[in-house]
Amino acid sequence: MSLYSWGNYPRIENRVIRYTGERGLAETISKNSQMIPYGNGRSYGDSALGDTILHMRNHDLFISFDDQTGLLRCKSGVLLSEILDVFVPRGWFLKITPGTKLITIGGAIASDVHGKNHHVEGCFSECVLSFRIMTADGDIINCSREENADMFHATCGGMGLTGVILEADIYLKKINSKNIVQTTVKTSDLKATFDAFSEYKHMPYSVAWIDCLAKGSKLGRCLLMAGDFADDGDLTPNADRKKDIPFNFPSFSLNNLSVSAFNTLYYAKGKNGVAKVDYDQFFYPLDAINNWNRIYGRNGFTQYQFILPLDASYEGLEKILKKIADSGKGSFLAVLKLYGKANENWLSFPMEGYSLALDFKIEHGLFDLLYKLDRIVLDYGGRIYLTKDVRVPEKTFEQGYPMIDKFRELREQTGMNRKFSSLQSRRVNI
Repeated sequence: MSLYSWGNYPRIENRVIRYTGERGLAETISKNSQMIPYGNGRSYGDSALGDTILHMRNHDLFISFDDQTGLLRCKSGVLLSEILDVFVPRGWFLKITPGTKLITIGGAIASDVHGKNHHVEGCFSECVLSFRIMTADGDIINCSREENADMFHATCGGMGLTGVILEADIYLKKINSKNIVQTTVKTSDLKATFDAFSEYKHMPYSVAWIDCLAKGSKLGRCLLMAGDFADDGDLTPNADRKKDIPFNFPSFSLNNLSVSAFNTLYYAKGKNGVAKVDYDQFFYPLDAINNWNRIYGRNGFTQYQFILPLDASYEGLEKILKKIADSGKGSFLAVLKLYGKANENWLSFPMEGYSLALDFKIEHGLFDLLYKLDRIVLDYGGRIYLTKDVRVPEKTFEQGYPMIDKFRELREQTGMNRKFSSLQSRRVNI
């Protein structure tokens, strides 16, 4: 059996070794090389793909929980959704969550994921007290900001290249409702979009869907959603409303005309106002659709996500949006977010500024467009997010990450470069 990424690109043959315990894992690491840990397969790119995959999903137990501090200890294969199912009814939520709850704790740490509240709370590593990891020699060490600090900062955002995360201590946040009071703001252009983000930056959560095919005076128009948890005492579990995409869509179904029509209708449907929605609708709208990646067809898709420094974000985004609109290769999933300050982790993606994420189906001419966008991103001091990437060249990647040489040195000194690697790590030489 071969495993793939959520983007279904590239599709390669690989050998899968399932986790059977710490002793078995140590033997596997001793006898094999060039492995990569794999959680629930929700990484869009090739960061968890390789010739040999260590499948950690079944390593999924809760160990302990402190209901005074919100500190949860669990195994690395636990899904965020499993945490929510157990703890939301008890009045606890994830401090930081990405746009899907179907990822593992190990994957959340390895990608140092971020969410709609980065401008307030930062990346996932901010809620991580410590974790245990098996290194290249089979030893298990504890990592925190005080103990084995270099390994902590290399592993958070290190894309599984520093060893196999076994368990973690993470803090949850107290809530008094499963619901979000959501304010929707409909903007007319990019300036109005930036003004709206500024107006609502005091809100703990904010995100915008942006019409990436709009041109001229409509360039950068969006629907901004800002919100916070309600205080209504409603902690009842959410109903399961999942739909399913049963087959791969024909590749031709997603084209300039269909995406443009969707964007126009979606924008027109948006209304200014305040509404109460449950946390699934606010944080995880796509999780309600099983196999939504099939929309992009058999050839798969990639997400292009970049971030620009705050003072360069407006001008850089204006150029990039113009380039995308002119190309006709638009995305109906285009997400704009405001970010706070960068952390100390060596390969963590965010910095203070704005990030744009766009899904593109794999097709002729796409990578040529993305290489042109890379140039603009670098010209404005930005960088590309490895968790979503499947094609960025080494030189483009390393220009955005000033700590890359320190990361490479640690991998070489500890022998991790001989034991852990992925398609992505070989492509960008980390």
